[in-house]
Amino acid sequence: MSSHTPKNSATKPASLLVRAMAGIFLVFLLLPLIAIGTTTTPAEILTALKDPLVWPAVRISIVTTAISFGITLAFGTPLSWLLARSRSRWARACESLLELPIVLPPAVIGVALLLAYGRRGWLGGVFESLGWSPGFSLSAVIFAQLVVAAPFFIQSATAAFRQVDDELLIVARTLGASPMRTFLRVAVPLALPGLLNGAALMWARALGEFGATLFFAGNLSGRTQTMPLAIYAALESDLRVAQAMSVLLVAVAILLLSALRGPIAAKFGPYRHNGELQ
Repeated sequence: MSSHTPKNSATKPASLLVRAMAGIFLVFLLLPLIAIGTTTTPAEILTALKDPLVWPAVRISIVTTAISFGITLAFGTPLSWLLARSRSRWARACESLLELPIVLPPAVIGVALLLAYGRRGWLGGVFESLGWSPGFSLSAVIFAQLVVAAPFFIQSATAAFRQVDDELLIVARTLGASPMRTFLRVAVPLALPGLLNGAALMWARALGEFGATLFFAGNLSGRTQTMPLAIYAALESDLRVAQAMSVLLVAVAILLLSALRGPIAAKFGPYRHNGELQ
């Protein structure tokens, strides 16, 4: 009995140290978000949100992120499925390249967009021959959001599809299901929690996109100015407006993450919390 006492007494301080370090880091990470909402009053926020800079930016953010979200789901889901099922080196190389926008500075992505899709970029001549130029337009905002935010969905969706049991897919095929039906009726429902998680991260990241949008779309009020760009513009004239929009952006992001990663995943996700199939 006495032989275990030193071990227990040594473990307790270590556990307290781990908890203290975790608590300090948690407070450090969350304190700025708490400060945004607690250093103003609801009345001041409502007053600041009446600024003419706010609602055009909100409208542009909602429209562009909704389009980006739909495009990512439509094209990113089959891409993630192919990456997850392929064993080739090319698929692994593509997967690594698709993760680059997650780690690269947004300014680099903005320059890359200009060089690829701008008027003097690789496809600039092709777009101009069609009478269209995506640069510094609403399309440029969507382009920037897609390049920066879609990899978050693809990464999560690819990991989710890899967890789908191959035997379940084989059974579906032997019962006469086509590849498309197997994908839609078996693979997607099984991977749904991961897909929802990636969708939430993608939409929240698109909503907060700043650097690439500024470089490729500009900061044109009422045309390309999203909420992050409007916050940047408001900082030069009225901190209260910038803070009010920041509070609004944080609230929207929390709602998105809660809606897509919380109740929906709990209701429709086929996995229990311990990872077993229901």
